[in-house]
Amino acid sequence: MKQMTKGTWNGYDTYILHSNDLQITLLPRLGNNVIAIWDKHEERHILREPDEHDLDFYLLKPYHFGIPLLFPPGRLRNGQFNYDGVDYQFNRNTAGDHHIHGLHKTQSWCVSDIEEDEDGCSITTEFLSSDDSQWMAQSPSPLKFQVIFKLQGSRFTQQFKVTNLGEHAFPVGLGFHSWFLLNGQPQDWTLKVPVESIYELDEALIPSGGLAPLGSLENLNVGLNLAGTNLDTILRIGEGQPVEAILSHKDGYGLRYVADDQYFKHWVLYTKGEADEFLCIEPYTWLPNAPNLEQGPEFTGLIRLEPQQTFETQLYLESIHRP
Repeated sequence: MKQMTKGTWNGYDTYILHSNDLQITLLPRLGNNVIAIWDKHEERHILREPDEHDLDFYLLKPYHFGIPLLFPPGRLRNGQFNYDGVDYQFNRNTAGDHHIHGLHKTQSWCVSDIEEDEDGCSITTEFLSSDDSQWMAQSPSPLKFQVIFKLQGSRFTQQFKVTNLGEHAFPVGLGFHSWFLLNGQPQDWTLKVPVESIYELDEALIPSGGLAPLGSLENLNVGLNLAGTNLDTILRIGEGQPVEAILSHKDGYGLRYVADDQYFKHWVLYTKGEADEFLCIEPYTWLPNAPNLEQGPEFTGLIRLEPQQTFETQLYLESIHRP
């Protein structure tokens, strides 16, 4: 079996990584999004995938499908902040005239390397923010992005690098809006995510800087059944807690989603109304609106990237098969 093949989606090239366990479909030329994961053992789709007729909606809101990169994730009050003497004004794209989910949308990434060996396959993609005039108009600090997607057996890893090519320090925050399918049967699924508290939000759904107890979500630490849940919640990972989410089906099948505990400090859980078809499990490095909050980086997770410095992190998704 060839470990890397090519296809198309609405005329855009896709790259498909294969193993004996999983099949991963990547769309580099339209946002570098992981638009599909097929579990060969279970014969099931893992992610919410865009259909061919979803192109217009995808171009408008690509973060509604697959595992899109959010840079930065979440909301920014009024879409603006100042950092290291530089003013940033992002487009105001929410009903409350704020900004949500960052500048990375459907930019075209280039494929710079493909590797195949006995253990698996990988593909490297790159993007320069200076190639996007709309990006630079909102965020004038030039950045270089590199992502290595690697598939080995049942484990799919994403390795990220961001390099600051500008003259001023840049505030890094990234996240992933990961859409997992519940197949209309939330009662059959349980989610375990070790967390310690909930971030309080104001009327604009922007963190106020306060923390609240987990309350009914305390069971996330041992396993919360998703029946009847209605989540749009930002959760804090406690000191010493693993950055790990386990989504388990009642028959023993499951998914383990693990992020770098050095940088990822927060989870967002989103069910798009009462849980039914989807559950978004979203690891974030920073707390939304981090540059505007009084609390420092230890609380918000904001990462200061100096000129010519590179930030690196990774996360992986692994399928858990029945005993």
